[in-house]
Amino acid sequence: MRSNKQAADRKCSGCGETKPKREMIRVVRSPEGEITIDPTLNGKTPGRGAYICRSAECFEKAQKQKGLQRAFKGAVPDEVYRELAEAVKRFNDDIS
Repeated sequence: MRSNKQAADRKCSGCGETKPKREMIRVVRSPEGEITIDPTLNGKTPGRGAYICRSAECFEKAQKQKGLQRAFKGAVPDEVYRELAEAVKRFNDDIS
């Protein structure tokens, strides 16, 4: 017998809203401590995950309010923010 699963919701590290995780970008800290954007579409890269909405406003809030640093309890490299900014821009360009 199959159960009806609901989509998993996650909280944005920028705006604080709860949304389905498929609508968000996952940033992951691996067990080795490396922080990267999760390249998988299903969020299966091992490690601690934090989520950000795909909007530029949420990205800016997360950066300004240090949402990712709080989620990971440590510093986030500038390179991760550059990659995240590019991912948000690509997503918004695809919508236009």
